[in-house]
Order: sequence, then C-alpha cells, then structure tokens
Amino acid sequence: MYKIFFSLVFKRLDPEQAHHLAFRWIRLAARVPVLRTFLAAALAPRHKELRTEAFGLRMHGPFGLAAGFDKNAVGIDGMAMLGFDHVEIGTVTGEPHPGNPKQRLFRLVKDRALINRMGFNNDGSLRVAARLASRTPVFRTVVGVNIGKTKAVPEEEAVADYVKSAERLAPYADYLVVNVSSPNTPGLRDLQATQALRPLLSAVREAADGAVSARRVPLLVKIAPDLAGEDIDAVADLAVELGLDGIIATNTTIARDGLGLKSDPSLVKETGGLSGAPLKERSLEVLRRLYARVGDRITLVGVGGVENAEDAWQRILAGATLVQGYSAFIYEGPFYARALHKGLAARLRTSPYATLAEAVGADVRKTA
Repeated sequence: MYKIFFSLVFKRLDPEQAHHLAFRWIRLAARVPVLRTFLAAALAPRHKELRTEAFGLRMHGPFGLAAGFDKNAVGIDGMAMLGFDHVEIGTVTGEPHPGNPKQRLFRLVKDRALINRMGFNNDGSLRVAARLASRTPVFRTVVGVNIGKTKAVPEEEAVADYVKSAERLAPYADYLVVNVSSPNTPGLRDLQATQALRPLLSAVREAADGAVSARRVPLLVKIAPDLAGEDIDAVADLAVELGLDGIIATNTTIARDGLGLKSDPSLVKETGGLSGAPLKERSLEVLRRLYARVGDRITLVGVGGVENAEDAWQRILAGATLVQGYSAFIYEGPFYARALHKGLAARLRTSPYATLAEAVGADVRKTA
C-alpha cells in the first residue's frame, strides 16, 4: 500500500517538500492520544528477545533512527510511535543555520538512495535545547543528540562552537554524538584527522561533564565511509585512548564510482552525500574493520544502507550493538521498523546465539 502511495504522491513532490509533509503527519498523529496508541500498537510491537543495552542505557531493541530526519527535536514521540528504539536528533549546530540553497535533496529511486547537501539546516543549539527542556515524553525512547560545526565558524574556532552546543544540549541527551563527517560543510571532514579530532573530542567531553554532574553523558563520534583504512584505525585507536563510548559508522559518502548506480546520470552527478542501498557494502566493511580494532572496548553503531532485517543482522554480526536507518524509511514507509524487528527476532531465534549481545561481532571473531 505504501509503495503505491509513494509512487502516486511522494514521488511527484520535491523530496524536501515530501519530507516535511510526511513528518508533519507523523507529528500530528503522535499528538492524538487514541490514534497514537493504536499506531504504536500496530507499528511498534515489542520483542522481548531484542531488548538491548548500550552505553548503560536500556532500549526496547537495537534499531534507531539516524540523525538527519528530525534535525530540530520536533518529532521524537512520532518516530518512537513508528517503532524506532532510539531517535538521534540533529545535526544541531552552535548557531541557527538555514542550510544550503534549495534544491538540496535528491531521490535516486532506482538505487533506493538519496543525495543530500542540506548543509546542517537547523534551529541552533539554544532553541533545540529549550525544546528538549520543555518536552514531556509520551513514549519512552532513548534520545541521542548529534552536534556539528556552524558553517560560518572558521576551522580554528570549531572546538569552541562544538563546546557551546555540548554545554547547551548535554543535559537533555541520553548520548551525545560529535559529527565530523558530513560532506556538506566545508572543512568539516578535516576534523576527522586525529591531530584535530583529539582536542575536539577532549573539549566536548569536558564540556559535557561540566554541564551534567549527576551522570556521565555517553560520547560518540560519527565517521565517514570515505576514510582510508589507516585513518579508520587511527580514529578507532583514538576513541579507545580517550575513553569514548562509541563510534557511529558511517555517514554519507561522496563516492559515486564503483557503486553500480542505475539512476539518471544527471542525478548521480549532484554534489552532496549519498546514502541508502549503494552505501551498504562500504559501511559494513568499515564496521568490520572497527570491530576488529576495538573489539568490545567501545560500542559500535552501524548505519548506511540498512534496508531490512538481514542488513541489520549483518551489522550486528559485524560488531554493531546498535543499528540505525534513515534512507530506507523513505522507501519502505511506516512499517519499516516493524518489519525489521520481526525479521531480526526470527533470525536470532534460528541462530546459535541466545541473545543479541552474544551475536555482536561473531563473524569478525570467527575470522580473527
């Protein structure tokens, strides 16, 4: 049914316009008590065997919504209603930013992919923090907060910009993510180099600890799929050295060659980050390399090309404790999380593992 609706309605709309329309419907549904209860029962049935613990946080399952869908923390309950076990909001920057000029979001329908050059369009950390502070949750869900650099801030002032966001947002974050891997903010990916990343992560850690004394806010870093192998290893080693809680692998890719893209070349050549099915193999490769390097010392989050339960299962076997999706949600619709959970539970039942935690990294350990 959704696929017919997508073809007849959403596919005919500008992708960003379609996003805002769909997200508005989700938020409206989550505000109607009887309707949201019915939808949550239909779309988010719980599977006890999928219960997951990460960063000391207990979740209904391992599958969450990646950053980018709810940039401003306006629809957390709506996404929880649809079955996402955690919701990562953002990317949020120190100052408000309108993002890059439109058109900046493109569908590659034949490839089940998206290209975006949104440019961190968001309300800024002050307004998002106020929104989170005033929020009264309807559904219990873990909320991650993804922070990035304000575009207008020069690279030499990037640390202070991240610190500003961390100080404002850490009190409302179940976990905090430093995004240094978006391709749509000039110079941002340069911060993935360890000589720049070490002082940045150390400063954000100190800022979060200063802003929240009653608990330790878990801190993660999100990396690009385009890093060379030795750079992935360097980030992994740094994360262990600094005592980070996790790494999210991966963000979107700037690559186009070698991905077997079938869409119109005029779309493929659009600048921006590519997400969705074509990213599947590379993100999985990065995840395996990370787990081989860090093992169980820190938590890994697998994202990129996760379309179904098999993709999520492969991420877990490759070392991911948590898995995230976004682009496939656009193509699969409101039953995306439900179908993934059902299939994941079935795979666990027929596997040699008693729990999901036992399955984490199993394939990598076999080849070690």
